[in-house]
Amino acid sequence: MKKKPTVAIVGRPNVGKSTFVNRLLGKRQSIVDDMPGVTRDRLYFDVEWNRKSFSVIDTGGIIPGDEDEIMLSIFDQAKIACEEADAVIFLVDGVEGITPVDEDIANVLRKSGKKVFLAVNKIDVPEKEAYIHEFYQLSLGEPYPISALHGTGGVGDLLDIITEFLPDFVEEKKAPPIKLAIIGKPNAGKSSIVNAVLGKDRVIVSDVSGTTRDTIDSTLVVDDKEFVIVDTAGIRKKSKVDYGVEKFAVDRAIKAISRSDISVLVVDALEGLTEQDKKIAELTIDAGRGLIIAVNKWDIVEDKDSNTADKFKKEIRSEAPFLDYAPIIFISAKTKLRLNKIFSTAVDVYASCNKRVSTSLLNKVVNEAFDLNPPLSEKGKRAKIYYSTQTSAAPPSFVIFVNNAKLLKDSYKRYLERKMREAFGFLGTPIRIIPREKSEKAKRK
Repeated sequence: MKKKPTVAIVGRPNVGKSTFVNRLLGKRQSIVDDMPGVTRDRLYFDVEWNRKSFSVIDTGGIIPGDEDEIMLSIFDQAKIACEEADAVIFLVDGVEGITPVDEDIANVLRKSGKKVFLAVNKIDVPEKEAYIHEFYQLSLGEPYPISALHGTGGVGDLLDIITEFLPDFVEEKKAPPIKLAIIGKPNAGKSSIVNAVLGKDRVIVSDVSGTTRDTIDSTLVVDDKEFVIVDTAGIRKKSKVDYGVEKFAVDRAIKAISRSDISVLVVDALEGLTEQDKKIAELTIDAGRGLIIAVNKWDIVEDKDSNTADKFKKEIRSEAPFLDYAPIIFISAKTKLRLNKIFSTAVDVYASCNKRVSTSLLNKVVNEAFDLNPPLSEKGKRAKIYYSTQTSAAPPSFVIFVNNAKLLKDSYKRYLERKMREAFGFLGTPIRIIPREKSEKAKRK
């Protein structure tokens, strides 16, 4: 598969890298905040300019030599991005001028052997263009004045030059990938799972709660099937979420569920299924997405025997019977135990999410369920089911035509759902059952 040309954006903290990315995309995609180090992982976005497609990598701000754990990780992420990229945009602050950190980064970039475009940001009025001259001292070629915030200056000119340098790319038509959102509480091991399956440090892993702030898409192929993995910020209780960057990250995590096909709920094996896990699972159900429960850290569960996993499953089924359709797998990000099971299970769940049932077969199953156990009467009235049809998939949704929608209680809809699952499987996918009234007169017609 031909690789799309890639451009990495690097620079020290707070020079406007994420703002520049948002300018390229025309929307607020990267998190922007005045606090240094907000973008901690490298983020990939697709851009098109002059009918040429390429990927942009937004990286965390580099501070070479900083001993802080997070800052060291950011530096490593930026170095990896430069290794992957065909070209590098080195963004500097035109108002502040050259700093010692800029000089250190320039030294690293010169040694990389990559094509570097030096972009001098915050040149928003012609009077500031004189600021760019000192940046010739970095020995990285001609500096290009831009204003990422206002879109003025030479943003378009810079992109023209970059796209001329990049090779042409024609995207191949292919089946859509399965999108997996990795969700769960902070520190359940989500980022460790992503890094383990990708075989490299794609996201920063730390014991500091809330390390992952952005949703990060990664593409990989397993057994000839393409997947897109979305690692999300840990979803904490609303009362424990501070307003600002973290709140925005949690909101983005919730949105990631909606734009994915399947959610992989990462549960800490030592804690078991918590109330917060259940609430997060409900977000997936409400969004109509497939669900896999991945019990992580299985390698450190003590005194395991052949029945331990079954007991754990029974506990989850007992504590959360509304999740009885979701497959449960036991994994370890640390030892890579059964990580491939995530993908093989996701293929099965994806098929169930998109399954369609013929109307004749559906009516046979529903009618047999009705004859076996008709709904209870209410004040002398009983629900009558005329016929059923599937109206959509992902999630599978069924309209049940009845004489009175109010008489088809939730308990009976759950009964019909169980019978449908027995007949058609529907592994890992929620089911929608919508009663709709059809009068006796219409029925006779």
